[in-house]
Amino acid sequence: MTEQEILDFAEKFVGAIQSGDVATVRACYAPGAKLWHNTDRVEQTVDENMAVLDWFVRTLPDRNYRVVRRVALADGFLQQHVLEATLPDGTAWSMDACCVIKIEDGLITRLDEYLDSAQGKALRSFGR
Repeated sequence: MTEQEILDFAEKFVGAIQSGDVATVRACYAPGAKLWHNTDRVEQTVDENMAVLDWFVRTLPDRNYRVVRRVALADGFLQQHVLEATLPDGTAWSMDACCVIKIEDGLITRLDEYLDSAQGKALRSFGR
């Protein structure tokens, strides 16, 4: 993929998460993709990650990804962002994050997500 194709793919993928388009998010993943988060150090399958995404979309319907930096890499992209939303109890919330995403044959094969665990604690009382 060219640098512009990678950046366009990144925009489509993150835009689909932001809008709650779960079908498009799933279509961006290779069937055997692995997703890892620094907060639990567990590799998830696509199906496991989609279950979390379903919960996430329901719990934070007004989520917004404020992209701080997005860089095309030779084999994917890196994105630093601030996730902003309103918690179900009405509290304004945000979490700093960084993702390193590997793409092969136009699909995500690995996603490593680094989340601020202190900010993520606020979500636990709502089910995750």
